[in-house]
Amino acid sequence: MPLEHHPLTREFPEFKQQLRTLAARDGHFVRMADEYEALDKRIYEVESGRLAMDEVMLLGLKMQRVSLKDDIATLLKNGVDG
Repeated sequence: MPLEHHPLTREFPEFKQQLRTLAARDGHFVRMADEYEALDKRIYEVESGRLAMDEVMLLGLKMQRVSLKDDIATLLKNGVDG
């Protein structure tokens, strides 16, 4: 299976405009998105072999990424002003 990054724009293609709007207006969203992107990058580096990490720690990072993705999905589904 090829390695892939999971940027928010790919994870939520139906919310591209909302992602841009939140990135411009919501500091909390920006912090969550930045943390998500950093986790995604670190996971990719481990899976590609560039960074060593045991499986339990990697699983922990993936769980953090999923949790952040769920929180971001909630923001997106509730609407920019929700």
